[in-house]
Amino acid sequence: MFPLRDHLPTKRTPVVTYALVAVNVLAYLWESAAIASGQKWLLFDLGFVPARFLESPSAELSTVFSSMFLHAPETWWHLAGNMLFLWIFGDNVEDALGRARFTVFYLLCGFGAALVQLLADPTSRVPMVGASGAIAGVLAAYGSLHPTAPVTVLNPVPPLWLIFGPLFRLPAWLVILEFFLVNLVSGVSASGSTRGGVAFFAHLGGFMAGMLLVRLLFDPQAARRQATAEAWQPPARMADEPAAPVPRSRFRGSPRW
Repeated sequence: MFPLRDHLPTKRTPVVTYALVAVNVLAYLWESAAIASGQKWLLFDLGFVPARFLESPSAELSTVFSSMFLHAPETWWHLAGNMLFLWIFGDNVEDALGRARFTVFYLLCGFGAALVQLLADPTSRVPMVGASGAIAGVLAAYGSLHPTAPVTVLNPVPPLWLIFGPLFRLPAWLVILEFFLVNLVSGVSASGSTRGGVAFFAHLGGFMAGMLLVRLLFDPQAARRQATAEAWQPPARMADEPAAPVPRSRFRGSPRW
């Protein structure tokens, strides 16, 4: 299932989310031009390399964060997919945490992603780049805060478009659970592989960090500013049946767990 948009409005302009999208896109354009001009070392020097980090943690700490804003030039679709997910889900998480806390949240999710990738493959000398780990944390936070918010997804089976149409709505928790399970199964299946590819464990690490950090950084004042939206309803709901409202946040006052 590929999400295209959610239906939960925001009360304030998601400045940090827009800035993160812009920084990622500008970094991609910069690195593409640099590599095209002969700077082939760029991704290796600025990417996160687990084995190199273990050899010199203090010298390599900066790569944990620089790697979060880089994407391999030949995988433009990686950047496009990451930015779409950040665009869809980031604004509402920023609304719930507040701008400053959301910035810290995003960076810490990226750090958690790198840490889990390090634990999963400590001898790897393949550089890891991409915002996927941090964005996985954003998805986890969105699912925690707004599990029943409707999300429009692309029907993954084209022949069924004739029956169900190309688009349909699902609750956020289902869309986000699918993301987690796909990465979990893929990560376990690819465990032990020394080839480059998708850092599935980084995605899982960012997701777990997001689940934890949204509880620690939740801001009740910011959440009270959030707008309301209709909850997901089964497709069989009658058109004239009123939709159940989604609370401004799953939490009121201090979060309960």
